[in-house]
Amino acid sequence: MLQQLTRLIDVKSIVTITLTLVFAYLAVVGKVQVDQFLTVFTVIIAFYFGTQTQKAANSKGE
Repeated sequence: MLQQLTRLIDVKSIVTITLTLVFAYLAVVGKVQVDQFLTVFTVIIAFYFGTQTQKAANSKGE
């Protein structure tokens, strides 16, 4: 559990969570349209999970 928490708190994770929170706030306030929010959020999440999956695959292959 502690190891998972440690891995969660890295720069990439902090940036992903921060961007998600900022864009969610902007969507709620009305500064960003919903379709714009979904596009940006999808790209951020796809990048984050894609790199995590690739990292896990590389770790298993070595």
